[in-house]
Amino acid sequence: MLQSALMKQTLRYDQLSCRLEVDGFPDVSADQAAGSVGIITGWRLEWLGRPELEGEREHLLALMEVVLPYARHLISGVGRRFGGEQRPVAIEPGPTGGHRLELRSSQSGNPSLELELDDAELADLVRVLDGLRLDTRLQLPLALPQSQPLRQRELAERLPLQRRLAAPLAGLTALAAAAALALIVPPPPAPAPTPSAAAAAAGRR
Repeated sequence: MLQSALMKQTLRYDQLSCRLEVDGFPDVSADQAAGSVGIITGWRLEWLGRPELEGEREHLLALMEVVLPYARHLISGVGRRFGGEQRPVAIEPGPTGGHRLELRSSQSGNPSLELELDDAELADLVRVLDGLRLDTRLQLPLALPQSQPLRQRELAERLPLQRRLAAPLAGLTALAAAAALALIVPPPPAPAPTPSAAAAAAGRR
């Protein structure tokens, strides 16, 4: 029974452009059943026509920590960089479109690996990472950041600057036009007195 529980498990998630495989074992100290993964020993991410990525648990978690919130912000119309200079993984919008994924090696002297992903490749990457995150066979707490509402500044920046300024500029233009019209158009003449009002004025004299 113990030998069966300690058999290596491989979780696999396939999409058109990539495949994610996660190797591990059940955590017998937590009474996890055979077929589950509570201890990750390694992972591989295979791309069509790209170098294969692999690493340890920390690198996989770092990939999930930046890619998933990055994709969520893109859906909300806010594209920005995730992952700092000291983090093993970073992703940001590409300078000419697409998405630039940067993976930094934990071994000194090894250069960083940069991948340019199109929208379809990013969507496939998100699907395999989500497949892992939601897999009930993975019985390992994932310390992923909780989804937070977009900040007010991020919501404002969803609109181009021209559109954000259009409403106030239109209001100022209308106000200026109304003021100029008031200066140009002469006031209407005073109404002529009615006969009864003229008679009353004469009686007072």
